[in-house]
Amino acid sequence: MHAMVIDDWGGTETLHEAEVEPPPVGPDFVLIRNHAAGVNPVDTKIREGKLAGAFPSGFPLILGWDASGVVERVGPAVSMFRPGDEVFGYCRRHHLQYGTYGEFTSVPDAFVAHKPEDLSWEEAAALPLAGLTAHQALETMGVRGGETFYVGGGSGGVGHLAVQLAIARGARVIATASERNQDFLRELGAEALDYAAGDIPARVRELTGDGGADAAIDLFGGEGREEAFATLRSGGRLVSVAQPPPESRDGYEVHYVFVRPDGDELRELAELVQGGQLRPHIEEVFPLERAAEAHERLEGGHVRGKLVLSVPA
Repeated sequence: MHAMVIDDWGGTETLHEAEVEPPPVGPDFVLIRNHAAGVNPVDTKIREGKLAGAFPSGFPLILGWDASGVVERVGPAVSMFRPGDEVFGYCRRHHLQYGTYGEFTSVPDAFVAHKPEDLSWEEAAALPLAGLTAHQALETMGVRGGETFYVGGGSGGVGHLAVQLAIARGARVIATASERNQDFLRELGAEALDYAAGDIPARVRELTGDGGADAAIDLFGGEGREEAFATLRSGGRLVSVAQPPPESRDGYEVHYVFVRPDGDELRELAELVQGGQLRPHIEEVFPLERAAEAHERLEGGHVRGKLVLSVPA
């Protein structure tokens, strides 16, 4: 099959086209003929070798953890899917080699769900990793109606989906973005703050009028995490998806989420899509062979929503 692979860790120049063997299909796996593949920050980290110590790996290595496509074949233990089904999935396996930047990918059937009819192939491929990250973060914190939720970086991949999911729960959302993305945040239903205007925590406290937000998500770690902490009221909850925070923080409830594949949760997201409460935004679609260019665009920052690769049929 045709795929974009790397033969060693490194920069975008390591990504190149190659003909490789299709991935094996286990008893409880589905083989998907990809139509599109999402591009995520973790893809660039894998390319650089930053996750080499966390996962076993093999070369040539196909990057990518998000996919949408049509089921080509199923293992003998699979009962929920059949060839011809349109599906999407967060395809993170425990071994780095058989990713989604290619014509086929194979994953456990529990990692995928039927594609929402309202989404294009590209939109469906943009949703799994970022959508599950946002969903699992909100579940962990127990964000509910009537609460105020803070999102730093609300126009990015995870951020713009977290905004929509929190609003679907009935929460009030305050989110930051650059000046050019303020209207985008408002269209999603958030109260928008320009992160360049300074003293975000004070402005959040001013907006809430009661000491700060009830919950916040940290997408960046470091200074971004400290700023998210500072937006919280006493007793507020923070979840980081960027790095494990300190085990405890006086006056706060602290969590860490490393997103897990979950087909049942993807079905929940699909229902929200069908109900008009959730939709991934795509800034640009690149042909598969321009994956290196997509990585350069992502690493340059300030992407509104997601980038996606289109896989030729």
